Amino acid sequence: MPTQIEADWLWHFLQKADGGRALLDRALVIAGMSLAEKAALRTWGQAVAALAFQFQPNPPAWPRSKPKIPDAAWQAFRELMEAFYRKGLRSGLPYAANGTPVSSGGMTYAGFLRAFRAAHQLNPVAHAREVCVLCGGPLGQTPEVDHWIAVSAFPLLSVCADNLLPICGECNSTSNEGDQPVHTQGVFDDWFHPYLRPGHGALHLDYVLQTQSITCAATDAADTARVTNLDKLLNLASRWTREFKAEYAKQQSVLIGRERRRIARGQAEHTQAEIRAHLLTVQDELVATEPFHEVHRVLCAAMLEQSRVAAWQTELGLVT
Repeated sequence: MPTQIEADWLWHFLQKADGGRALLDRALVIAGMSLAEKAALRTWGQAVAALAFQFQPNPPAWPRSKPKIPDAAWQAFRELMEAFYRKGLRSGLPYAANGTPVSSGGMTYAGFLRAFRAAHQLNPVAHAREVCVLCGGPLGQTPEVDHWIAVSAFPLLSVCADNLLPICGECNSTSNEGDQPVHTQGVFDDWFHPYLRPGHGALHLDYVLQTQSITCAATDAADTARVTNLDKLLNLASRWTREFKAEYAKQQSVLIGRERRRIARGQAEHTQAEIRAHLLTVQDELVATEPFHEVHRVLCAAMLEQSRVAAWQTELGLVT
């Protein structure tokens, strides 16, 4: 090991039990491989760990299959790497946030989560709502640390910083990101990455007012495949449509409530100009750091269409 700190931590870690067996048993299986097998695992690991290079021009080949080592050694390796995440990161890895080895106070799951949230919170004000880096919705109070690339195929990425990200529970659900691949047979050209190739500004949201639905397309035609893949991976259009409809219903309820109060006071019904003024105020008060900002921005554009304003005036005239 590079330092005694890391060596001591690793020896202590390998004494832990997982699945009724000491992790040291898995390490002994790997240690028992031939030199050629160890070299194959090392080469595979170096290629997998160079994740950042996959999002640069002319990236090196990404491994499309596991290294040529015995199945028992591969299983032992997988279990060890996953244990580093489930047990090691939970209790604390022997590194400070900058990668310096430390004998105590190293990076933990909770510490990683705090540091990530602090670094990616759009509004620095304490207790401000936080936004999920994938869908733009609310991150929630208990975000889940997810592996962007599934560790079932690439167990070395269990604790790779480029592969860990706290996201909202819905993005991490089995019906959305789950264990689906975020590459095309080992090639990342047609995929975004939350940090290495973020999709901010690459998606153009539009709406179909008749069905109150959101569509998303690429702002730049060169990103079409990436936008399509991201939408399909996270079910973005359907989830944003759900938010579009919910916020539409909310604004409708607000206007109905205002209309009823006017009637109760004996005032005249809302004019189209007053409805438009209200909607312009809603639009002006949108905050870019709030969850679903883009969806709400598109909704305001839809509500301000003349035909929709006229329809709402008709609907409000039916309020009694």
